[in-house]
Amino acid sequence: METILIAANVVLALILIFLILLQRSEGGALGLGLSQDNFASSRSVGNILTKSTSIVAALFIITSIALVVLSRADLQQIRSVIEKIEEQEDLETPKIPESQK
Repeated sequence: METILIAANVVLALILIFLILLQRSEGGALGLGLSQDNFASSRSVGNILTKSTSIVAALFIITSIALVVLSRADLQQIRSVIEKIEEQEDLETPKIPESQK
């Protein structure tokens, strides 16, 4: 189950990166000097990219949260280092035998 979620999370991350890079730049902060008027300039294409980006982002967040929940369930079974040290100290101290009546 965890492997499937990790694979889905990686695929969703790559799709999300691709969708974000496809969107039209508003500020031109990259400084490439290229005109993006002919590439994805239609308003409907922009809406489709925006909606698909938000859907993929929501799925990415859901899979990330599911991975955290699954990993937390595994961590509850693991004892802490302090508990292990206390248990070793208890085993090393001599026990007083109980008297039999």
